[in-house]
Amino acid sequence: MRLQKLKRMREIFFKQNHGLLLQRLMSQNMDIGERMVLGLEVLEKATDNFDKTREVGGGGHGVVYKGILDLKVVAVKKSRIIVQREINDFINEVAILSQVNHRNIVKLLGCCLETEVPLLVYEFISNGSLDHHLRVDRPISLSWDDRVRIVLEVARALSYLHSAVAVPVFHRDIKACNILLDDHLTAKVSDFGASRYIPIDQTEVTTAIQGTIGYLDPMYYYTGHLTDKSDVFSFGVLLIEVLTRKKPMYRTDQGDSLILHFASLLRQGHLADIIDAQVMMEGDGEVQEVASLAAVCTKMDAQDRPTMREVEMVLENVRVNMKKLASDGTKIKLGIGASYVGYRGHGRGGSR
Repeated sequence: MRLQKLKRMREIFFKQNHGLLLQRLMSQNMDIGERMVLGLEVLEKATDNFDKTREVGGGGHGVVYKGILDLKVVAVKKSRIIVQREINDFINEVAILSQVNHRNIVKLLGCCLETEVPLLVYEFISNGSLDHHLRVDRPISLSWDDRVRIVLEVARALSYLHSAVAVPVFHRDIKACNILLDDHLTAKVSDFGASRYIPIDQTEVTTAIQGTIGYLDPMYYYTGHLTDKSDVFSFGVLLIEVLTRKKPMYRTDQGDSLILHFASLLRQGHLADIIDAQVMMEGDGEVQEVASLAAVCTKMDAQDRPTMREVEMVLENVRVNMKKLASDGTKIKLGIGASYVGYRGHGRGGSR
């Protein structure tokens, strides 16, 4: 009788969740295919019945388990909280990750609809999050070269989401713990539960506030208007974090936030007072370029921020410059920092 009851409950959950998922995918003219819909027994076997020793991460909302599926290592995301918003976030994440294909975005392999809050199955990213690498309790963290490459890869992923997919996607929760790193320290943007589709003929959407304090665009927070520049702001905070190794919630003795303190030191020419000592030692003039870019990405007025495509181009040039300097000791004169300090954007397209 107990087994029969469990079977009935799985069937109820499957119908409920499958209906929601199909409705969302049909509205976007997408088809994830039955190959992506996995049974609960398959995932229980893959994770030793969600054994505690298989836990590899998670937070207040859920747990991530390491599993073996079809001879491949996978990550299974299981929610802790059973509320409608969790189910909506799940449906949202499947719908979005079903339409994207980018080397710097975590790949969705499947989902299970037989539990009250469905399960997501991803490729397993072995090297933890960017946050984990920046927070190591020692003076040496990721090399400056790796940090620049990682933020460039994140910029490429966001630029792709904003302008290269059929229906633009705003991530809405870019932060260091949502940037995963593989064996080669290649960046993979993850966690699309809070993300939103934006109709191609619109530049913003009014929505309930979601995101993480410290990374959250103040214009979006106060108005509820989500735009592509909201992701740009969060990315700018990420750049500051990579440059300083300080958390976004950092406060000075005077009560200034990390963003305001950073911008003030940049204007005064005292950037060395806040930049991570390792970055100062390993970096060159490109540290100033990246700092200037971070400052303009975190401008209070969204119109003053560049687009993610422009951010990507700046970081591409910085990376080329670093490679050039490393190979033959000469530096390409780019003039990026000067132009971006005085940047004034114009709508979605922007200008420099």
